[in-house]
Amino acid sequence: MLIDNHYRNINYLRLAVTDRCNLRCNYCMPSEGIAFAKKDELMSIEELSKIGELLVQMGIDKIRITGGEPFVRKDLMVLLRNLKNNEGLKELSITTNATLIGPYIDELKELGIKDVNVSMDAINKDTFERITRRDHYDIVYNNLIRLITEGFNVRINFIVLDNQNVQDIIPILELQKRYPVSVRFLEEMPFNGGSKKFNTIKWDYKAIFAHISKAYPSIQLIPSPKTSTSINYKITGHKGNVGIIPSFSRTFCGSCNRLRITALGDVITCLYGPPKINLRDTLRGDSSEYNIKRAIQQVIGNRAATGFEAQKEHKGVFDNSMTSIGG
Repeated sequence: MLIDNHYRNINYLRLAVTDRCNLRCNYCMPSEGIAFAKKDELMSIEELSKIGELLVQMGIDKIRITGGEPFVRKDLMVLLRNLKNNEGLKELSITTNATLIGPYIDELKELGIKDVNVSMDAINKDTFERITRRDHYDIVYNNLIRLITEGFNVRINFIVLDNQNVQDIIPILELQKRYPVSVRFLEEMPFNGGSKKFNTIKWDYKAIFAHISKAYPSIQLIPSPKTSTSINYKITGHKGNVGIIPSFSRTFCGSCNRLRITALGDVITCLYGPPKINLRDTLRGDSSEYNIKRAIQQVIGNRAATGFEAQKEHKGVFDNSMTSIGG
């Protein structure tokens, strides 16, 4: 088991496979994009597979593949097949914008990968395309419905953006009314490639809940796992459920069980903190597996207690794009 210095069990790895994305969401990066890493700077499939193997040996039993957009990598399915071979890995899941997943849906089912988070910040086509700066709404929506109807466990992640998509909060709930999916609303976070800076937000988790409960007074709190980042609710008569994630308010830090590794190999022990070590360089050097594991244990043993504490470690975090952090 991986236990940090605050007695939290770290069993969940968010493993980024690329910093590239085929969308240009205005809350994530500037319109001109960011300086993406060169191909040889990214970890290879073999290196990503090795990291997954070592961390499963250390107690990680849940891995979520993130990006950028994971399916930008043409060799992604090779990695997924490799990771599925790790005895002790209980859950392998993916976060995607659903633009490129279509051709891989059947293979994902064959591998038994059924948990898919879809990032979708609007149900209205014009709003979606204004936020993403791309004409991909129909592809995303059709892939989303296909995933739902073909039996995947789908969670829709909707970042609430003041003056941009608030009008879509209630309409997108129609999806969880009709289908057994979770629609999760996230507070906006300050990882936007330097395009915007802020210290407070209007639409925090309390404001989001108040807005939803006004339209649906029957909404009720439901039990959630201790390590859940979302506060979860059920609306009477609806097939799915609603989640609200206080990603900026950071109310869930006390039970955090996550470790992040970027596509460049940087180990991030808190979303709001700086990288601690680089595993790509370590893997490409002459370090033994023992030394790699020891390095991971050392950074796990020196984690910040909260995201607010981690944020104080460096000011540059607000100049980063989420696509380079790894989601």
